[in-house]
Amino acid sequence: MDLPFIKVENISYSYRDEDGAAIPVIRDLSLEIEKGEFVAVLGHNGSGKSTFAKLLNMILTPKSGKIYIDGKDITDENMSEEEVFSLRRRVGMVFQNPDNQLVATVVEDDVAFGPENLGVPSAEIRKRVDDALATVGMSKYAKHEPHRLSGGQKQRVAIAGIIAMLPECIIFDESTAMLDPIGRKEVLATVKKLNSEMGITVIMITHYMDEAAMAKRVIVLNDGRIALDGAPAEVFEREEELRSYGLDVPQCTSLIHELRRCGVRLDGSCSTPEECASLIARALGKE
Repeated sequence: MDLPFIKVENISYSYRDEDGAAIPVIRDLSLEIEKGEFVAVLGHNGSGKSTFAKLLNMILTPKSGKIYIDGKDITDENMSEEEVFSLRRRVGMVFQNPDNQLVATVVEDDVAFGPENLGVPSAEIRKRVDDALATVGMSKYAKHEPHRLSGGQKQRVAIAGIIAMLPECIIFDESTAMLDPIGRKEVLATVKKLNSEMGITVIMITHYMDEAAMAKRVIVLNDGRIALDGAPAEVFEREEELRSYGLDVPQCTSLIHELRRCGVRLDGSCSTPEECASLIARALGKE
């Protein structure tokens, strides 16, 4: 039996307040994520979702519990620096503000920064940069200055910089939160492509319900614990429970729920506009 790509066993994490008191953020959390999965992690502010992302990327270390990447215990205190470095290469992370990840004055130099620091040969760096920019649709901006790009373009360059390091998993930590609708659309199209065409495991931390609906699996965190875990349509059927956690449901799902409350018989669940339209069409005998 194959090992899960990511396995989390009973991890806990606390921050310290100004008085030094421990504030629990992650509480005895366990889960498994398979290679190639597309997982969305939802939760209200303070639910622990960004802390969870940083634990997986080894930016933070859990106070207790274990995290395994492809069977390797990344919480092992006896790991060498080389082992830690190698594991960090396998799980990349894209943050909320792309300006915090752009380090060079030319786009292609920025994308090359990671591979250069990994000691990748020059010819291979050139290929990785070209391939990464092509993947995110930014090839024609290779010679541009990052600060002159739109928010969505900057974020795609940041993603290209991660892709160039050839990770097996990319965590997107609220990576569309600072973007306008066009920028969000650009980045989300890139995320879907990375997962469906390149087989990269995607973990998307978000508070947008329509983004979560794109995933194959949705995990809802509440008070540092897993409250719900399942396919988007299954999770969004739990409307009242989600609202009790300070979350909403996609507009299309909300419409189906409202129609049912009005007495319209709609069999099935939905998390996307297409599924919503199909349910309504069947109810009207149009499908």
